[in-house]
Amino acid sequence: MRGMGGGLLGGIAGGLLGGMLFSHMGWGGGMGGGGLGGSGIGLFEIILVVGIGYLIFRMVQNGRQTAGAPSAPSSDREYRPEPVEVSDNGIGQGLSYIRRMDPSFDENRFNENVTDMFFKIQGAWMNRDISPLRAFMTDETGTFIQNDIEGLLRDKKTNRLENIAVRKVEIAEAFQEEGRDFITVLFTANLLDYTTDDSTGAVVAGSKTDPVKFEEYWTFTRKVGANPWQLSAINQVTN
Repeated sequence: MRGMGGGLLGGIAGGLLGGMLFSHMGWGGGMGGGGLGGSGIGLFEIILVVGIGYLIFRMVQNGRQTAGAPSAPSSDREYRPEPVEVSDNGIGQGLSYIRRMDPSFDENRFNENVTDMFFKIQGAWMNRDISPLRAFMTDETGTFIQNDIEGLLRDKKTNRLENIAVRKVEIAEAFQEEGRDFITVLFTANLLDYTTDDSTGAVVAGSKTDPVKFEEYWTFTRKVGANPWQLSAINQVTN
């Protein structure tokens, strides 16, 4: 913004001062002879010019001070953040951000959907064929699981997961980053986990009778908004 020394007021003051000077330098008419010899600048005119110059200087200084002073915030422009449910670990805040971009997001329905995905992926793993589920995984995760399956095929082994009983499904982390939603779910489950030899059917690892309890973090991601979720990481809980 221009200061008080600019604009209409500054233009008028400058015009008066310039006109007086130029008229006595022979560049224009106007004031008649006066002062010394009738053609130079008289004492009164000198005082008047100096006075106007000082007046302009004061106006410019005042304008700079006014322009530099902080303005009071406008009440109609004040930012008022929406109330956000915040828990100790930030899950509530993360879910709130996700809901802002996808008002249809429901935590319970999300847990049900990822639990279904949990069972489907476990089944695909045991069948050593995840191709029907690649759309539900990121490229990196799909490639990682596929490499493990190919290792079992080369070794002529099958990892069997039976009698899976999910005990708990809880969201452990939720956040947004670089235009994507991320939710990490902690699965707590019991199951029979054993590996057999394809040629003999013999158990080469694990137990067919003793169930094991395990906890895993499954992270799901999607583009921000009402878009489909994909599995992006699996990490076992280490004690």
